[in-house]
Amino acid sequence: MKKHNFNAGPSILPQEVTERAAQAVLDFNGSGLSLLSISHRTKDFDKILADADALFRELLHIPDNYRIFYVGGGASTLFYEVAANFLGKKAGYVNTGVWSKKAIKEAQRYGEVQILASSEDKNFTYIPKGFSIPADLDYLHITSNNTIYGTEYHEDLVSPVPLIADMSSNILSREIDVTKYAMIYGGAQKNLAPAGVSFVIIREDLLDRQVRDLPTMVNFRTHVEKNSMFNTPPVFPIYVLGETLKWLKSIGGVSEIERRNKEKAELLYAEIDRNTLFRGTVEKEDRSLMNICFVMADGYEELAPEFLQFATDHGMVGIKGHRLVGGFRASCYNALPKESVEALVACMQEFEKLHTK
Repeated sequence: MKKHNFNAGPSILPQEVTERAAQAVLDFNGSGLSLLSISHRTKDFDKILADADALFRELLHIPDNYRIFYVGGGASTLFYEVAANFLGKKAGYVNTGVWSKKAIKEAQRYGEVQILASSEDKNFTYIPKGFSIPADLDYLHITSNNTIYGTEYHEDLVSPVPLIADMSSNILSREIDVTKYAMIYGGAQKNLAPAGVSFVIIREDLLDRQVRDLPTMVNFRTHVEKNSMFNTPPVFPIYVLGETLKWLKSIGGVSEIERRNKEKAELLYAEIDRNTLFRGTVEKEDRSLMNICFVMADGYEELAPEFLQFATDHGMVGIKGHRLVGGFRASCYNALPKESVEALVACMQEFEKLHTK
């Protein structure tokens, strides 16, 4: 039976990328060595880094005054590193879910955190809009897509202060204007690579705003100046990241993947809205393209365990909702094919026929 991978992360990667990575683990570039055991101080790895940077710049139209680097530790490490580098007196945060709350908690260690807007009053079922942004903030931080609750910013925020965005779960899923951001960062295990590496895209002048003396590995200048090579970088995930960027370019780039992502999301949301057994959980205008959350409709709640088993028996993998919200979550990242969404829709329709007259 074909499996349809809706896992929220680590998540599905393009099949051809997985195959090339598997071959590289056995024999990297005909070297007779595994990618897992090559030195990062080689021309081969220099090329991997250079190619990844060039593709990132091309696909996102990143200007020359931005630098890119890769580090281990995940976005959770970057939560406190952002504040350590740039929070001197006061920073603004928008609270849209679990990950923004974690970022806020870490930032509070370094200075005042002003929560400019929050959707916690409605259990994070919408994206706050129309809030004011004080001009005296060191920076404004947002989480661009909320994997647990299924909400997403669909437009780039305009900010009078440096805008920093955690884009872990929707990087390269839609076109953005990088110049609206002073820094974009995230874990790579959704749309880019296996877990183990994080990416940072940072405007050079932001580095002049560093506010304190820091340990070497926490200081962003370390990684910018050493081109991600101050210490041994995560070689394998960076290689896969580069191969994923090549795949994305080969299919038509970000504009094409955005078209595909909208097509997949519209297909599944339409079924959620039509099907008598299910309902969506967030405001329609803020629905995520990446993490589609839904629950059983009122009166059918007791069917949730049965549907989960039914879907699992039909090859659906990873659709159980996060424990904080329950229900179901279909993560439709870049590499998920439309046929998987079609299979889930068919599964929902078949289940409906079993339980309605």
